[in-house]
Amino acid sequence: MVMKKSGAGLAAALGAAVLLGGMGAGTAQAAPAEGGAALAKTDLAQALGGTTTGLGYGIAPLKDLRLDPWANSSADVLNNGATVQPDGGLAPIGTGTLTGPLSAGGGPRDLPLVGGLLGVLPG
Repeated sequence: MVMKKSGAGLAAALGAAVLLGGMGAGTAQAAPAEGGAALAKTDLAQALGGTTTGLGYGIAPLKDLRLDPWANSSADVLNNGATVQPDGGLAPIGTGTLTGPLSAGGGPRDLPLVGGLLGVLPG
């Protein structure tokens, strides 16, 4: 009985040594060889360029997304406009400036103020 216990203990110790790399051969293999592979430094300009390009492909379809699903149809509620003529000979002010591009089937890029801001984004 004593032999079985010491044999089991010896097998457990040997298994632990192999798993932990405590053997001499295991540590020799873990040491890096001269001229071995090393991690390259990241080129920040190239990484930023790749990110901007990928972002452009993701944003470009959103810039041209059709916002009015009923554009150019008889059910288009944005096709109706209102114009106000102020007193004093000022130019008339109407809603057609804002809703016109949308009722024609345009997207965010076609809106008067938003289109200029979207020009800053890539894509």
